[in-house]
Amino acid sequence: MVILPGDAGRATPAGDAMAVVDAHGVVTGWSEGARLLTGCPAEEITGRPLSELVDGDFDAAWRDLRTSGGAAVAVRRRDGKLTELALRACPLRGATGEPRAYVIMVAPGDESRALGELAFRQSSMSMSVFDTEQRYLRMNDTACRIMGRPEAEFLGRFYPDTVENAEHSRGLLHHLRKVVESGRPLHYESWTRAPSGMRTHAWNTEMWPLRDPSGQLLGVALAAFDSSEQHWARQRLALLNQAAAGIGTKLDVIHTARELADLVAPRLADFVSVDLLDSVLKGEEPAVGAMGADLELRRVAHSSRSAGVPEAAIDLGAADVYPPASPPARALATGSVVLTRTGEGVLDTWLGLHDDRSAKLRENVGSDFSLMAVPLVARGTPLGVAVVVRLLTPQSPDPFDQNDVSLAEELASRAAVCVDNARRYTRERTTAEALQRSLLPQVMAGEAAVEIASRYLPALSRAGVGGDWFDVIPLSGTRVALVVGDVVGHGIHASVTMGRLRTAVWTLADVDLPPDELLTHLDDLVGHLAADESGVGGEIGATCLYAVYDPVSRHCTIASAGHPPPAVLFPDGRVEVVGVSAGPMLGVGGLPFESTELDAPEGAVLALYTDGLVEARDLDVDAGTAALCTALAAPAGNLEDACDNVLKALLPERPADDVALLLARTRALDTEQVAVWDLPADPAVVATARQYATERLTDWGLDEAAFVTELVVSELVTNAIRYGGSPIQLRLIRDRALICEVSDASSTSPHLRRARTHDEGGRGLLLVAQLTDRWGTRPTGTGKTIWAEQALPV
Repeated sequence: MVILPGDAGRATPAGDAMAVVDAHGVVTGWSEGARLLTGCPAEEITGRPLSELVDGDFDAAWRDLRTSGGAAVAVRRRDGKLTELALRACPLRGATGEPRAYVIMVAPGDESRALGELAFRQSSMSMSVFDTEQRYLRMNDTACRIMGRPEAEFLGRFYPDTVENAEHSRGLLHHLRKVVESGRPLHYESWTRAPSGMRTHAWNTEMWPLRDPSGQLLGVALAAFDSSEQHWARQRLALLNQAAAGIGTKLDVIHTARELADLVAPRLADFVSVDLLDSVLKGEEPAVGAMGADLELRRVAHSSRSAGVPEAAIDLGAADVYPPASPPARALATGSVVLTRTGEGVLDTWLGLHDDRSAKLRENVGSDFSLMAVPLVARGTPLGVAVVVRLLTPQSPDPFDQNDVSLAEELASRAAVCVDNARRYTRERTTAEALQRSLLPQVMAGEAAVEIASRYLPALSRAGVGGDWFDVIPLSGTRVALVVGDVVGHGIHASVTMGRLRTAVWTLADVDLPPDELLTHLDDLVGHLAADESGVGGEIGATCLYAVYDPVSRHCTIASAGHPPPAVLFPDGRVEVVGVSAGPMLGVGGLPFESTELDAPEGAVLALYTDGLVEARDLDVDAGTAALCTALAAPAGNLEDACDNVLKALLPERPADDVALLLARTRALDTEQVAVWDLPADPAVVATARQYATERLTDWGLDEAAFVTELVVSELVTNAIRYGGSPIQLRLIRDRALICEVSDASSTSPHLRRARTHDEGGRGLLLVAQLTDRWGTRPTGTGKTIWAEQALPV
């Protein structure tokens, strides 16, 4: 078969080109077709060695002709030109069956077969032919080069005898046998080291059955393609896909760094460490420091192919200082990957300055390794450095290359954005928590009306801190207001809104409005806040529960703005949910709020809470409220223990929403601590009122307070008679302070004014304000009450 010889057309009319060669390779016969093909007449060729006509390794070609019956050779023509020919040899046997000579021929009409032979020999893919018993029949040049030995050393040998006993070898043998058994082509992929080299390669192997014209199976042919580059490309793509799904699963800086380290080692490297700036860990804006100065980084994650990360010279959480010329410092300063390896001055100098690191790396990684320092930069802001190390061995001699650099840059870029997101989240969360905690009561002041215990737990979800709040506000007459609320949303905006609402509640409570009226004013305020912020009302939403407990009457008045109702643990052990009217959320506007009255005996425990408590653990509100009642009924030594019991029973380990819980155990004032007198609207009764007050102070042992109290009673009762009218009532309360209250039928609140020199009145309230600690007025159902409070004598 001729591979298109330059003058092949000249041989065509003369028939086959043939030569007879004896067993020693000497030409004994030469046809006319051979003369036309080569230009050499028979008299010049006959008797000469055939090797004189062959360019290249004649011994190999002669061996192929004798053993396999064919060979591709380059024949030298008489004019000096070379012609690639596919030769066939037919042995001429003697009486004993031994070949005595060979007829070697080239059929001018068999060009396609010559092309196929040359294609087989010169293919860049490894090609081999096996018989049905997996013995070698043919190998092309590429296969011989990969196997590291010539074809003659393999022909007739069983495949497993020519390779190491490894998984990939057994896999190839299994597939060869399957082709023989099934008669169908198969595809086989393996990742293995070629016998002639040290590097590991990816091989894609196609196998197919060989049949003669009758269909009889002769053997199996295979072609193996070195797909290492494609394999590594797929590996890089898979690694990037893993990074997209596996890095940044939590808004936590250290967790994200650990995800990067665990992904890179061992897929890309034998050891990797991630060091970040301290400012990043604190959620602050990253600060690298002056150019050319030492760089301090803190180790937050490292990972290794070896258990226990023996290569790490720095413990997790520890800080290390990197000189300006070190690869990590250079990477962070330039924003580019620094690629180096042992034997290069920069790396060796740095390791020489750090004996511990050098010893650890050389002891556990090896004396020869490749290193990449990859900067973690997000949005132009440097955050830290990842150091990636690969051990160089005879089995894996390849250092990091530009493909590895590109992959590392892509991984570091993704990780850096996730780290920066976590840093920003940490900063916002820390700010929101600090803001919210600063707005919540720092110390729950002891109240005569109630004993207090509280808990506030910020959400641990990505949504951030919410706007839950609670408060305990002292009111006049030893009463107390209990408040709990929840601003819709999370983050700093919710915390700021919560602070504004809490301040508004304090202001409205100071006016001493009833709960339903207070919520009405608060609803108007939320509507105004929403309009101010967006120009469209309703964008700020909140719920609130406001309760006022009076330890004298032992009544509690409750109003709700879309908030979950409170629960009450009575002294007899019963737990009930108060049936309050839910009312609309704050910010809806235009709808009324209703108050609910509750008899709260001494020792009853009121539980006020936000929805995050009863909606945790994926419970509906009813199931959560029932669980709350059960937890309240559980035995507890004190209110603090009761709070812990409730949280433990209702909350998961990581609450998805903020939780505020306020427990208040009611106290009651004894009748001996309260004195009440109903007075007629007669100016003459003022002296009687002073006498009543003086006598009761004597009974209480408070004679020292008699002078001021007489003046206060005289002024307040006089004003009530003059400006208010019946019914008039005087009440004295002795608790942690001495309180004097005068109620009348007028709803007009008095106010302080400075009397002029010749005015006969207008000095009474000013006198009261000067003599007492505080004073004020509150509306009642029939008018108003003016009260004044003074400290008890020591």
